[in-house]
Amino acid sequence: MEKSARVLVIGGGPAGLTAAYELTKNGQEVVVIEKDSQVGGIAKTINYKGYLFDLGGHRFFTKYPEVQKIWQEVLPNDFLTRPRLSRIYYRGKFFYYPIKPFNALRNLGPLTAISSVFSYFKARLRPYPNPTSFEEWVVNLFGRQLFEIFFKTYTEKVWGIPCQQISADWAAQRIQGLSLITAVLNAFGLTGKQKVRTLIDEFQYPRRGPGQFWETTAEAIQNYGGKVELRSEAVEINMRPTNDFLVKINHNGSLEEIEADAIISSMALAELILSLRPYPPAEIIQAAKRLSYRDFFTVGVVVNKENIFPDNWIYIHSPEIKAGRLQNFKNWNPEMVPDPATTSLGLEFFRFASDPVWSQPDKNLIDTAIEDLANLHFAETKDLTDAVVIRVPKAYPVYLPDYQANVKIIKDYLEKLPGLQTIGRNGLHRYNNQDHSMMTGLYAAWNLKGEHHSVWDVNVEEEYHEIQRD
Repeated sequence: MEKSARVLVIGGGPAGLTAAYELTKNGQEVVVIEKDSQVGGIAKTINYKGYLFDLGGHRFFTKYPEVQKIWQEVLPNDFLTRPRLSRIYYRGKFFYYPIKPFNALRNLGPLTAISSVFSYFKARLRPYPNPTSFEEWVVNLFGRQLFEIFFKTYTEKVWGIPCQQISADWAAQRIQGLSLITAVLNAFGLTGKQKVRTLIDEFQYPRRGPGQFWETTAEAIQNYGGKVELRSEAVEINMRPTNDFLVKINHNGSLEEIEADAIISSMALAELILSLRPYPPAEIIQAAKRLSYRDFFTVGVVVNKENIFPDNWIYIHSPEIKAGRLQNFKNWNPEMVPDPATTSLGLEFFRFASDPVWSQPDKNLIDTAIEDLANLHFAETKDLTDAVVIRVPKAYPVYLPDYQANVKIIKDYLEKLPGLQTIGRNGLHRYNNQDHSMMTGLYAAWNLKGEHHSVWDVNVEEEYHEIQRD
């Protein structure tokens, strides 16, 4: 079956849906295809027997007025302002994050605290001259001992590779603007007029999770005349001499074709390159194959306890706990939990899809989650009411040491292809936040109206995204 669309948007996550929303609102003919059974990408919300589970939890906080405007347009009455509480679990202790000095000193103990201060000043006096890895970058900023305590274990758990093999870009993007001195002064309220609220202490959140926003956005796109087709995966993008496209799509197991004048893609950059016909040059294909992605799965559990812990989420640094992060969805919003006598938790396990554990039966993964909860003294098997496993492939682009060179090779090639734009976290191979991905979608939509914006420049050398200055 053949269809036609002036603009084909590949991917129904934040970037793709934002582009489609902007285009359809202005009268453009748009078809969105999404290979999953629901929109939202990793910002979707899973409804499991009335319990709402997020894939990692997505706060709605932005410095972009254009993004804030869309949030208010699409969901004007269902945003809540929620308090943030997050902590780090390390060696049986809970550390507030952002740092609270008395809590940190008490948990570390006086000897470790003093040695951490000396370690910090040693790093400041003799820093790595040209830090290229995550490890070197963070040691320069916080000192070796605080790196070992607060960064190393968690980062390696998330990415599955040593910190020395992760590009310093990852640290610069996520930690830029923070320092030990700034964090301590801020905790004591001593930064004066330039007070820095590191890692914002409140945020907006849709009443029924981020998926509510993206489902409503998809409805708005269709109300404006666009189409959103689920279970539809682009498998081949044919670039024709007439500068338009014929895209082959696997829709529920059946092959379909869509003709499009322009394409906005948020599919993984490597997948995009490998789907192009005629095939790109060998150098481009090899660069795409050198890109790496990190997968994860969430075990959502329903526990027969009214209250367990007060945090929105907890970063789990201790290596004996297999999960990397723990979400408490009741603390994101109580309406996520239909029975107030129970609590729903999400344990996130960062793995590669090639790891044997990825293919284990759900029961084994649930057993691992319950074991972790027991070791954290939060719940035991007898407290479990129900559980579900959600696997998320290609969730995060990995910042390997050579990733920048490979991305540049691909970027230079794609910029010569008329009518094709790539956007979003995986589409740019950049660990963007939700609002950054939305801005890339807006840029792509505006470019089709004759404007000139570089989607590759979003979230490049910006001030740390969660610092807010009063």
